[in-house]
Amino acid sequence: MEWVLWLIFFIMNLLLMAANIYQLICLADLEADYLNPYELASRMNAVIVPEFLLHGAFCILFLVTGHWFMFLLTLLPAYYNAKKYLARQHLIDVTEVFRVLNAEKKARIFKLGFYIVFFVLVITRLAFSVINAVFDEDDDLAITKVPWYLMLWFALEAMPR
Repeated sequence: MEWVLWLIFFIMNLLLMAANIYQLICLADLEADYLNPYELASRMNAVIVPEFLLHGAFCILFLVTGHWFMFLLTLLPAYYNAKKYLARQHLIDVTEVFRVLNAEKKARIFKLGFYIVFFVLVITRLAFSVINAVFDEDDDLAITKVPWYLMLWFALEAMPR
């Protein structure tokens, strides 16, 4: 069942990369004068906080599942996001967008590079866990192999609303 966890990490990483690419495209459109500053700010500000929350969940999920190396890798960008959020510098200001354009592009490119490297790590671990699940010697699925927090999460998801 470890492959399910890595599949969740894979999907989360894809969403983070998509949000980052969307922000880079918006910044490039502003630079090419396809967007005005107000449209850019409204589009990017709608994506920034969900991206921060998704990255925080990504980091916490690595911590809870005991993947310490991956947790430590995601901790630095999570700290950067938290620092920007607490200083209230995470949103794009319409009046200062051209002044911070290059810095925002560099930050997004750096984050995209991080997510691409992390994508390779996650997809490698996903492949290894699928191979281990397929070629596992004992084919019985014991309930003791499933971590308690995943059982709780699945139980809560199965409850009718």
